[in-house]
Amino acid sequence: MEKINPVLEESWKKILEEEFGKPYFSNLKQFILAEKKKYRIFPPGSQIFHSFNRTPFEKVRVVILGQDPYHGTGQAHGLCFSVPDGIPKPPSLINIFKEIETDLGIPSPATGNLSRWADQGVLLLNATLTVRENQPGSHQNKGWETFTDAAIMQLSERRNGLIFVLWGNYAGAKTALIDVSRHFILAAAHPSPLSASRGFFGCRHFSQINNLLKQMGVQEINWQLS
Repeated sequence: MEKINPVLEESWKKILEEEFGKPYFSNLKQFILAEKKKYRIFPPGSQIFHSFNRTPFEKVRVVILGQDPYHGTGQAHGLCFSVPDGIPKPPSLINIFKEIETDLGIPSPATGNLSRWADQGVLLLNATLTVRENQPGSHQNKGWETFTDAAIMQLSERRNGLIFVLWGNYAGAKTALIDVSRHFILAAAHPSPLSASRGFFGCRHFSQINNLLKQMGVQEINWQLS
């Protein structure tokens, strides 16, 4: 079968190369192409692999896992929980900034663009990398989860001392993919308004991440965006 090689940062492309040649990925590509003929799909094609391209494999220090891209116009740009500059912050992101302010005293920024985190080694990875406009979950169970699970497993197997941040039950289930003897897991409720008060607020994950990095002798994350 012909291999499908999307535009992907070189280190990740090497790590995930086998996935592109598997039948599920070929089926996934055909599904996406068919969807694009009928609907608006987010994020734009050039940003589908933005999380990988922004944070090369060897530079990953923290992994924050999301579920689905934002499905509103202009919101998704390939980094979970993040929106481009100038786009209003969605409710979950507002709650993330509230927790950072409580935890670290950093006031909520004007922007919801988390690219600065990604540039410091925070892989902002959604389990599903595309979505149909205004239809959350519309591209789930089409193959993306197999691909992103492979990425998580490669990080678990080839790296040491990574911090996996799992918010909500969906992300929490990814614990099964991670070697907990080699990596750290920080789990809490999802920052969505529906669940943030049930354990996300007060989790202090951002200071915990920096404490763990400090203990490992690694540069801490500067969570400030502006």
